[in-house]
Amino acid sequence: MPLSERQLAAFADEHAAQIPYDTSPRHLAGPGDARHVTHGLAAAGWNAVSDPLSAEIIMASPDLRHRLQLAPQSHTSAWWRLRAEPVGTDPGWYAEFGGLVPAEVLAAVTDALVAPPPQRPDPWQHVTSAGWHHKPDGARSPDSMCHIELQPSSEFHDRLSWHIDTHEPGHGEFPGPRIWHAYLDENTPAHLVSAFLTALTDRSPLQRGMFERTGHCSAVQEPSALRPQQVVDAHATRIKHLRARTHSAGSQQTKPATAPAHASTAQPAARR
Repeated sequence: MPLSERQLAAFADEHAAQIPYDTSPRHLAGPGDARHVTHGLAAAGWNAVSDPLSAEIIMASPDLRHRLQLAPQSHTSAWWRLRAEPVGTDPGWYAEFGGLVPAEVLAAVTDALVAPPPQRPDPWQHVTSAGWHHKPDGARSPDSMCHIELQPSSEFHDRLSWHIDTHEPGHGEFPGPRIWHAYLDENTPAHLVSAFLTALTDRSPLQRGMFERTGHCSAVQEPSALRPQQVVDAHATRIKHLRARTHSAGSQQTKPATAPAHASTAQPAARR
């Protein structure tokens, strides 16, 4: 089912009534609006395949290879699950995200999935340029509350997966209670990992409404210079861009091959 104008209008009405506050750092900004993710996928042709009366949302890609599940009533710490089935020589992969992962950060991953960027940057590139403390197998935020690590999933698994955890301040080397986590397995495409880390470590704030939940009380909030309508317009522009990119990609895949203009199928004339 494509994204309808009624659904976009509902998003606009809700956010137009909110006073936006610039909230940072991003790893403490809180969940935000899940429609940043679901609207983007719907604009790219994904369909909701879950029970419409259920609190759980399941969306599938047009080719049914990719699937996103949002289970806010999950008994585990992972509310979001994104998976790809193996196809041919391409392996399947799996990623999961906790309920307090900012929707805008997760939307960067799903946007890169449906509209891959032209370049595939090093996943660490933006992390280090954003001022995070980098080490050979990981990095930590300036406030030391968020840690990025590239490590095996278990002692029985040699291949490296991405583990991102945000904790409350602890004592010494021992972190406090976990706020949220993210896990991207060893087969997750590099450009998706890069999209997540780039969006997570971006120094620009995220907008949250007054009294909207943040990830932690230490998150800094200041009245935003953006008007509510600008927040709505930014969402609409992104949706329009995703629709155009998806339509363009579909046209390229279905366009029949044609011979180059200079090519000729005529046989050369026989020599006398």
